[in-house]
Amino acid sequence: MGFEPVFYLWAVIMDVQKLVETTINGLGYELVDLERSGRGLLRVYIDKPAGISVDDCQAVSNQLTRLFMVESVDYDRLEVSSPGLDRPL
Repeated sequence: MGFEPVFYLWAVIMDVQKLVETTINGLGYELVDLERSGRGLLRVYIDKPAGISVDDCQAVSNQLTRLFMVESVDYDRLEVSSPGLDRPL
């Protein structure tokens, strides 16, 4: 009853994560983390064995932007970056 919206939100986040992970893996990257913050911010952390460049982030960002338009994913801002030195092992 009172928990239904929370479960629905969790299901939506998991669907977006599967969608993003499938797309990123198809591009040859690894999804390290997906973070959804307040005010519509969606952060995606990617990696690959050779390291991540700005061009890699741009390619993934462009692909995800198109994907989100087609799939009607609700977000205001998208950030794609490398996990950096604080990458979870």
